[in-house]
Formats: sequence, structure tokens, C-alpha cells
Amino acid sequence: EELPSLGLEFDYINCDEVLYLLPDIVAGLQGMKSVLKPDGIIRTNLHSSLQRHNYFKVQEVFQMMGLMNENPGEMEMELARETLDALKDSITLKRQVWKPERAKNEEWILSNYLLLGDKGYTIPEIFAALKSADLEFISMVKWRQWEILDLFKSEDELPAFLGMSLPEISVEERLHLFELLQPMHRLLDFWCGHPQKGQSFVPVSEWTDSDWQKAKVHLHPQLRNSQAREDLINCINNHQPFEISSYVKLPTLKPIHIDSSIAVCLLPLWDGVCTVESLVERLVKIRPLDPITLEAVSKDRCWEEVKELLDTLDPFLYVLLER
Repeated sequence: EELPSLGLEFDYINCDEVLYLLPDIVAGLQGMKSVLKPDGIIRTNLHSSLQRHNYFKVQEVFQMMGLMNENPGEMEMELARETLDALKDSITLKRQVWKPERAKNEEWILSNYLLLGDKGYTIPEIFAALKSADLEFISMVKWRQWEILDLFKSEDELPAFLGMSLPEISVEERLHLFELLQPMHRLLDFWCGHPQKGQSFVPVSEWTDSDWQKAKVHLHPQLRNSQAREDLINCINNHQPFEISSYVKLPTLKPIHIDSSIAVCLLPLWDGVCTVESLVERLVKIRPLDPITLEAVSKDRCWEEVKELLDTLDPFLYVLLER
């Protein structure tokens, strides 16, 4: 809350695993907002009351036992372990929260069973707090893991009511519906900023031909190393797929491979930013003939192949497309 006393302003504020411990989260958000530059971004998070529900019950048990009257120490941690271990294995709460191996770690016990001031929140409470602090929600940090349609067996066979209503509901409602159906996220981790400062965003899938012709391509910084470049060259020389996902790991993804015959057009990105058009021209030179028909490959076909490749890589941030 005392951030204004610094006399500084910030482009980016990272407030991780802190906000939910404050007595008043709105005051914390207002403190950060007061030192945020007009186009700045705040990344912060709150514990989920839905996902953490069982741990809050454990904390209430230990509060009743007097283990959280003051800052817990060795004795309180050992009593917490003994209490949960002594419960029958069939007890619901034990099955939900007792992890013997993890409980050996003092930090884990203190941040789950005995965390003083721990509180949980829901998506509507986040949006209400942002409104009170005069901040605007931008996005969840792990936004790919908050897609409501991923919870259904088939996007094309939704119940009629959902099929009609989902496209119309707000971002807040979509996120809240997700957390009700699948409370998998311990942290409600999000970006926010000053109101009305969000720049217009057009998804790559909606780009026009004109957008593509003027677009630039940046390679992910973790890919821009000599080893990745050497590995790509080896894959090209040996006609093997290039596993691009091995350099930028995302925990929920399967390995992503690129056929070396198309990956070859990405090589110039290791030297710097390229236009999409320059990558297309490179592919035209590399593959002038169709290997089946031996007819000349048109530039339009190369455009489509490069666009498809970049459209595949962009959602995982392996490349960043600049419109």
C-alpha cells in the first residue's frame, strides 16, 4: 500500500503470491495502479477459493487447535503432520489434502496447511476488486488453460442452450463458468492495467492478405541460440522433423514437430526479424518444383504453406507475429 512513497513509476509490476495475503486486496491494487505508467501492465494473482477449498478447511482445523495463533514453527508443523497422518485413510479431508511425501517439506506445509492470512477468491470477486480499484482486466496469464470449450467432448456437439449462449456471455462469465466446472487452478493469475488503455487486437486467424504481406516475424528468445540453429540444420540435412517444442517448454503440450522441408524457411530468423514475404521468397527458391508432379510451385502456394506454419507456431509463442 506504500508503493507511492517510492516516487517511481513502472512499465510492468509483477506481484506474485502476495495480493491474497493483504488485508484489503483493493488497497493493494490501488497502490500498484498509483505507480503504474499509463500504458503499463500489472501481473498479479489470488488464491482460488474453489480450488483451495479443502486446504482452507485444514487451516480452520489447525486454527481451532491453536497451531496458527502465532507464526508456526517446528512444533506446529510436526503436530499438523501427526494430526493428518493419524486420521483414518477413508476420511474425506485426509484423502483430499494429505500428501506424506510433500508434507516432509517445511515450505510446503507452511504454504498450505499453516499459511497465516491465507484467503481465497473467485473470478467475480476479482472483477469486482478491479472495478473498485479502477483497473481493467486484460487476460489470464495462462489463458490457454482457461478455454471453456476445452471442457466439452466436442465443440461441434454442445447442448443447444450452451451452443447459443456461450458466444454471447462476457469474459468474466466464461472464466467463472470454467472455474465452477473445473476448479483446477490454485492461482487466479491475471494481467490488468489502466482502463481504456487496451490496444485493438486482431487474432492472426482473422488477418487479411494485406496484414500478412506487411507482417514481420520474431523468433522466441529461448529459440535464438546456436544449439537450436545447429539442430535445425541437422534436421534439414538428414530430412528429419524438427522438434521446436524442446527449446520452449510448456507443461501441458505434447511435443511439436515441424517437417524439415518447411522448417528450412525459418533459418533466417536466427539472424534477426524477417518479413513474412521474405520467408515465402526463400521457400520459393528452396522448393521450386513439386516433387510429385515436377511442375513449378506457385508463390501463392508457398504463401499458404508459410502462413499455415506461422499460424501453428504463433499460439505457442515460438514465433511472434507483428502486424
